[in-house]
Amino acid sequence: MNPANGELIAEMPLSGEEDVNRAVAAAKGAFQGWARTTPGERAGALNKLADLLDEHAEELSDLEAADAGKPRNAFFEDEMPFMVDNLRFFAGTGRVMEGKASAEFVDNRTSLIRREPVGVVGQITPWNYP
Repeated sequence: MNPANGELIAEMPLSGEEDVNRAVAAAKGAFQGWARTTPGERAGALNKLADLLDEHAEELSDLEAADAGKPRNAFFEDEMPFMVDNLRFFAGTGRVMEGKASAEFVDNRTSLIRREPVGVVGQITPWNYP
């Protein structure tokens, strides 16, 4: 629902335990194939996603503004570029095979990259930030 006017934006099912189990099983099934991809292939996949986000930034910003009530330009000018940059950054780090690196990749933050493959993971992320 659009919080500004109460209009329906989209309908989606409420996921339950069975949906989560299917998603985990699908991810586990894909893991072995993904694990055999080259660093270049992985970087290509992340860069393709970044390209798609860039290509659809206007549409995604409109949807986020309607969904969360966030000012459109705040999302378009601040969050979209940050999302795209994160994907491109990690596409690049995936091609660097040494164990770890740390530096200031974002102002006032310290970043650390640890390469410890763990397999399939799940995340619960904040609803109001990409």
